[in-house]
Amino acid sequence: MPCGEAAMWYPALPARRSGNDEDALTQAIVTLAAQYGRYGYRRITALLKRTGWRVGKNRVERIWRREGLKVPQKQKPRGRLWLNDGSCVRLRPEHTNHVWSYDFVSAKTHDGRTVRMLNLIDEHTRESLLVRPERRWSSARVIEALADVMVMKGRSRAYPF
Repeated sequence: MPCGEAAMWYPALPARRSGNDEDALTQAIVTLAAQYGRYGYRRITALLKRTGWRVGKNRVERIWRREGLKVPQKQKPRGRLWLNDGSCVRLRPEHTNHVWSYDFVSAKTHDGRTVRMLNLIDEHTRESLLVRPERRWSSARVIEALADVMVMKGRSRAYPF
């Protein structure tokens, strides 16, 4: 059954985008991403729509990836001194011997045995105060190692004992 042209439905052609529009949109996305560092492309799309841009999330995501934008991972705050009631007093190093940090690092020797190293650093100068390897660490040996450094360097001023 033949149909006349007037009765046929033609889909609308997509609007042509000018290069200026794409460049302006890219600049707006990069600016918003720099201003709101933890926002992703969906939230940036909502901000653009609020400011009058007629744009969808797929287009913003395409530009987002093309520009190499990423949302940085959340970082946990590091506590330095835990009190008995569970609260944390976070000390920022202000001078040498103010805040010390220690950590244990494990490694394997050539024969497969484990060795653990106690590392102690001054957080202000980032100076390594002690690196002591042991096969087994007891609390008495840790206290002895810390006491040796306190005799050598003087005790950390942050701790009253």
